[in-house]
Amino acid sequence: MPFLGQDWRSPGQSWVKTADGWTRFLDEKSGGYVGDLSSFCKKDDYNKENLFNSLNYDVAAKKRKKDLLNNKAKIQYFHQEKWIYVHKGSTKERHGYCTLGEAFNRLDFSSAILDSRRFNYVVRLLELIAKSQLTSLSGIAQKNYMNILEKVVQKVLEDQQNIRLIRELLQTLYTSLCTLVQRVGKSVLVGNINMWVHRMESILHWQQQLNNIQITRPAFKGTTFTDLPLCLQLNIMQRLSDGRDLVSLGQVAPDLQVLSEDRLLWKKLCQYHFTDRQIRKRLILSDKGQLDWKKMYFKLIRCYPRKEQYGDTLQLCRHCHILSWKGTDHPCTANNPESCSTSLSPQDFINLFRF
Repeated sequence: MPFLGQDWRSPGQSWVKTADGWTRFLDEKSGGYVGDLSSFCKKDDYNKENLFNSLNYDVAAKKRKKDLLNNKAKIQYFHQEKWIYVHKGSTKERHGYCTLGEAFNRLDFSSAILDSRRFNYVVRLLELIAKSQLTSLSGIAQKNYMNILEKVVQKVLEDQQNIRLIRELLQTLYTSLCTLVQRVGKSVLVGNINMWVHRMESILHWQQQLNNIQITRPAFKGTTFTDLPLCLQLNIMQRLSDGRDLVSLGQVAPDLQVLSEDRLLWKKLCQYHFTDRQIRKRLILSDKGQLDWKKMYFKLIRCYPRKEQYGDTLQLCRHCHILSWKGTDHPCTANNPESCSTSLSPQDFINLFRF
């Protein structure tokens, strides 16, 4: 039977919150319950703040302990299953829909950054979230985002690889946070504004660490890259998908500088990332009347997106609509689950949760 009357504690009695719950205030002299607490205590010796002082101290101490734990937590919220069912509407069996923050918490991105095949994929996904989807994450997902980002920075500092990639990621995130905090307002971010200021200071500290990093020369004294035949050197340089890596490689030694200016090398790089129609719209001739493929490449990347290729990606099963990493077992009822899986690029993963 539902309760339709006044408060069950009744308005004529005074109650005190204790460790065991709410109890009525007892008069020690009469042995009965006090109806009006203000009439029982004199105004001079009664102070309501002092009466509940110990209780308030306990609550405040617990709150400070909880806030300290949340701010220092460096562990991602893990789930036993490393997959998530993507549903975009309510059905008889399931209500609601899957969000980007929920998928970010359920999928094991913290372990994915340790895999060299998935590292670039996760970094690109973090960059896309920093550009436009940071406000769509929940509080837990935003904290997981910062924790994963810290692990990425520490991995780069230890391995001394992908430094430029993480610099661009941190700069993108810092620019987005400056816009959200200063121009848009603090209401779009989950959590205290001081917490986000602290996170922005951490980003600046990570940027300073990356700027001050010193690349240590390996102690290996065997065959080096420059000891290989020129045809093998060119073959290896053709595997580089970023033109900036070719420019950096050419600054190592004079011989590599000559190889990095090879026209055929830049031509294949342009043809790999862009279509023939895009190339025809951005033709640049050199002083000798030939196509300057190097200048054309850097002009094309300012106009068109480059082709993205990753060693390992997230997979979406078209049969059961489950999202997981490639090679992760999920409860699929299809006869051949591998044939039902579709690879998702980082942008496809973001678009999957746009309703």
